[in-house]
Amino acid sequence: MYTEILPIDEKSLRLAKKIIDGGGAVAFPTETVYGLGANAFDNKAVEDIFKIKGRPNDNPLIVHVHKDYDLTGLVSDIPEYAKALAKTYLPGPLTMVFKSSGRVCSSVSCGLDTLAVRVPSHSGAQQFLKCLDLPIAAPSANVSKHVSPVTAEHVYADLKGRIELILDGGKCSGGIESTVLDCTGKKPQILRSGLITREMIEKVAGSCDEYVLKEGERVLSPGMKYKHYSPSCRTMLFSFCDKNKAVEEYNKNRAQNVNAYILCDEITAESINVNHILNLGKTGEQIASNLYEKLREGERCAELIIAIAPEKQDGVMKGVMNRLIKACGN
Repeated sequence: MYTEILPIDEKSLRLAKKIIDGGGAVAFPTETVYGLGANAFDNKAVEDIFKIKGRPNDNPLIVHVHKDYDLTGLVSDIPEYAKALAKTYLPGPLTMVFKSSGRVCSSVSCGLDTLAVRVPSHSGAQQFLKCLDLPIAAPSANVSKHVSPVTAEHVYADLKGRIELILDGGKCSGGIESTVLDCTGKKPQILRSGLITREMIEKVAGSCDEYVLKEGERVLSPGMKYKHYSPSCRTMLFSFCDKNKAVEEYNKNRAQNVNAYILCDEITAESINVNHILNLGKTGEQIASNLYEKLREGERCAELIIAIAPEKQDGVMKGVMNRLIKACGN
C-alpha cells in the first residue's frame, strides 16, 4: 500500500472521506498527538485499527467528534459537572468517559458499557471531523507501545505501507495525550493525566479523584495498562534527586563507547556537565510539547537514553511523569 502525506485542504479531505467511507483508516493531527482514525460505527474498520497498530484488543479507543456534533446519540447520563467542564475546556485536550448508548460498535470500548469522547481543538482535526460528520475512533497513529507521533513524519516512519493517507497539520503543540476523565460517577475521576490538570478540573467541578489501576482490573482508558511511548533504544530513568547518579551512568557508558544521551529539562541541563543532551525545555508546557519529539530524536542518535525526572512534578508535569515512567522506567 502506498502512503501519502498531504496538507489539509479540500482535495485531501475528499480523499480522507472516501477512505473512511470505504472502511479504511486515516491519520490526522490533533493538538496533542496524531491520531489514526476510522468510522466508529464500522466494526471491521475499528478492528483494523487494532491490527494496523498491533494494539492489544483490551485497550479501549477514544471517539473524536467535531465541536458541533450532538453527543446525546452516543452517550447517556451526562452529569452537570461534565457539562460545565465541556463548556470550559472543549474543544481541547480533555477526554470524558460516559455511559455508552450502544450506537458505537463494541470494539471501540473493548466490550465496556462506557464510551470515551473527545473534541480536539486543532483546526485541521476540526476540518477533518466536520467533513466526515461521524464519530471517529482514534488511538495515536503509531506502532503500539512506540513513542507517540507529533509530526506527520513520525506517523510515516511507523505506518508507511499500512495506511493510505496522513493528513499533515504540522507539529502538535500539546505533545502528550489528552487527560482522560471518568464522568460516570457523582464526581469526576482522572484515569490518565494530561494537559488539563487536576487543579483545572477542580476549579470547575469542585472536586476530583485520581484512579489507580488495581491488578486484574479491566482498563477503562488508553494508557493505563501497557508499557507505552517507548523509544527503540535502551532507556534508564533517574529521579531528580539522583541526577548525579544519572551523570555517573552517562560517563560510565560513554567511557565504554556506548552512545549515551541524557534527556532532561533545561534547568537540569544547565546544572550538569554533559555534552550530549536531549533538552526538553524549561516550562511544563514546553516539556510536554517536546517530550515525544525528543524521545524520537534520541532513538535516532543514541544507543542509550538516560532520563532525569524534572524536580517539579505537579500540574502538567504529572502527565509528563506518567509518560516518562512508561517510556523509560524499568
